[in-house]
Amino acid sequence: MIVESRAVGPFFKNGFLVACETTRQTVLIDPGDEVEDLLAVAATRAFAIQYILLTHAHVDHVTGVAAAKRALGVPIYLHKDDLFWYEKAVESGRLFGLDVEPQPPVDRYYTPEQVIRFGELEARVHHTPGHCPGGVCLEIARTGEKGKDLFVGDTLFAGSIGRTDLPGGDYDTLIRSIRDVLFAFPDDAIVYPGHGEKTTIGRERRTNPFLV
Repeated sequence: MIVESRAVGPFFKNGFLVACETTRQTVLIDPGDEVEDLLAVAATRAFAIQYILLTHAHVDHVTGVAAAKRALGVPIYLHKDDLFWYEKAVESGRLFGLDVEPQPPVDRYYTPEQVIRFGELEARVHHTPGHCPGGVCLEIARTGEKGKDLFVGDTLFAGSIGRTDLPGGDYDTLIRSIRDVLFAFPDDAIVYPGHGEKTTIGRERRTNPFLV
């Protein structure tokens, strides 16, 4: 598995390319303001992007969706419970003084325990509400194997957790999502958060002040 990440201002939100080493089939996760950088990486490395996968729909995670859809023409996936955030991206952008494009329609909504295959890899979708109603974690692994690479959006960070003061957020729900879903993975599982450095489940289980 190949993972490429980029982040740019103003939000310094992590966007990801996850590619199958054998087939070069790839998913694009949370395209934001860094989308042009990620598309350039994909072109340079001959990645064939199959899907746009959104962990949730807060504005910083979707500002690059329209550009990605134009460039790629591939399906956009989102959890239906975050559609209200997705549809208000233009309005949300104005609150930050940003001119955000209207979002293209969502092509597919995640279904419970869904598996999305690309090349010799698969992304398994886990609903992790709390930061927002439609937050998901994407567990990516070789087909049929248990995954240890988790793309968690803003559910969990290195040393912190996602905010819960925006509409649809709930602190107790977020903590349950982390403990019941993410902490079910082994200590060596790698966590790729929406902001900041990657971490591991074990590190957060032992040292995260919100969870110890």
